[in-house]
Amino acid sequence: MRILFTGGTGKAGRHAIAYLLARGHRVLNMDLHPLDLAGVDNRIADITDAGQVFDVMASYAGFDELEPGTGVPRFDAVVHFAAVARMLLKSDNECFRVNTIGTYNVLDAALKFGVRKIAFASSETTYGMCFADGERKPDYLPIDEAHPTVPEDSYAMSKVVNEATARSFQRRSGADIYGLRINNVIEPHEYARDFPTYIADPALRRRNIFAYIDARDLGRMVECCLQVDGLGYQVFNVSNDTHSVDRTTQELIEEFYAGVSIRRPMGPRETFYSNAKAKEMLGFAPQYDWRNEISR
Repeated sequence: MRILFTGGTGKAGRHAIAYLLARGHRVLNMDLHPLDLAGVDNRIADITDAGQVFDVMASYAGFDELEPGTGVPRFDAVVHFAAVARMLLKSDNECFRVNTIGTYNVLDAALKFGVRKIAFASSETTYGMCFADGERKPDYLPIDEAHPTVPEDSYAMSKVVNEATARSFQRRSGADIYGLRINNVIEPHEYARDFPTYIADPALRRRNIFAYIDARDLGRMVECCLQVDGLGYQVFNVSNDTHSVDRTTQELIEEFYAGVSIRRPMGPRETFYSNAKAKEMLGFAPQYDWRNEISR
């Protein structure tokens, strides 16, 4: 596939692009900074400028595309990860502006240029626990995509707005637009660096619902979205299968989630951030478990 990937220079995007390139896809990365990765094409552009987004959407990916003499090829898919990455990086209103206007511009341009498959990055923060003022517990466990999304911060608010924007674009266009509620992204080098601390103090993982997504498995999830057609508008939790701490499900419930409704029996290491929908509808099958990675 010929793919336009926004925000591919960031922590999550660069691993997803590497995965897509390894599967033979052509990827043009649109970002404020180029990605130094063999095989990727780069275009410097600001997603909050509709003109720049439209221009890149209708552009060559590289000089080789001039050779056939048949005009600019169309993109088969758009993967939209570009955003202010979290709260407390920019002013709250600027974070909200960049993320919402940028997403509107990308979806608008993609659909007007005939793209019929879009995957965009939403966030675990939409559920309201990650950046809450104080502790907020989930309404129930495991958290699935039906759980209420009522966050307090501008970053998570922007992601909720982006989901509503995507749903509206999908209703008019009929295209496939899939939102990825991505859990805390862990790169391979972070296992040895950070997880011993999490083992010693599991409470450090409370705001991430004790879950994680390996960056390489995130790339796998993106390709699953690109390969499965006909689902219309969907949102998917994106996580690995197990908790990110060395405690059992029951131990975590007793210490951190007393009084929270447990809606079904759960495995002893099963993530509270349910990825069951992605498995069922997309065939997502995460491969990496921190217990195997930390011992390498």
